[in-house]
Amino acid sequence: MSYTLNCSILLTELPLLQRAEAARQAGFDSVEFWWPFAEAVPGDRQVDEFIASLKNAGVKLDGLNFFAGNMPEGDRGLVSWKGRSSEFTDNVAVVAAIGEATGCTSFNALYGNRLADYTPEEQDELGLENLVVAAEGVAGIGGTVLIEPVSGTEAYPLKTAADALAIVDAVKAEGQGNIALLADFYHLAVNGDDVAAVIEDHAKDFGHIQIADAPGRGAPGTGNLPLFDWISRSRELGYIGKVALEYKQDQATAFEWLKTASASA
Repeated sequence: MSYTLNCSILLTELPLLQRAEAARQAGFDSVEFWWPFAEAVPGDRQVDEFIASLKNAGVKLDGLNFFAGNMPEGDRGLVSWKGRSSEFTDNVAVVAAIGEATGCTSFNALYGNRLADYTPEEQDELGLENLVVAAEGVAGIGGTVLIEPVSGTEAYPLKTAADALAIVDAVKAEGQGNIALLADFYHLAVNGDDVAAVIEDHAKDFGHIQIADAPGRGAPGTGNLPLFDWISRSRELGYIGKVALEYKQDQATAFEWLKTASASA
């Protein structure tokens, strides 16, 4: 299967350590997670239990987020968050260790919301420094840092592919080439970006693709986005990675569309 399952937005009816096994039972051989712990540097036992849940299920970890703060409360990353830089840089080592233990090489670094007490320029300066640290930190395991435009949070500054690619280019200008755009077709579409044009211009350089339908952020077919067309065109233009299912739907019906999908990723 060329889809991978995001177990931080799907299968949430289950305890976190049971989701990898549930994904395998649903037919998936790979999964991805947002940061699965409450803090930037969890205890060794927590990390070991998480890794064991993947290995016991026999699924590969294809993607992992860096610690992004308290996402249910509205946080969207520490990369540019002045005052929390040490949390982010400490987290890089943990992310790299999990990547080394699992074979995961794709790591999403949510950029962080704009803060009233600092200028965008001050935050972007810090963001660049921290992303260089992150890229250096995962380079030794063949890792790539992913930069994602996000919808639904006005304070989050990266809303279009161009916004994210400007950050990618800035990090590359510092000599770190292991950074790429995370093309989440749902976020791009909801934010009004021209997804078809982004695909035409950048598909071969996508670091990762995630999908959900809109409106609603449900499974493919619940909205009106041409997701299968976009996936097919991305592949025609050189994208070779998996496509992550990152939509909201209950476990009982989440994968019904796979039985009747007219196109394959």
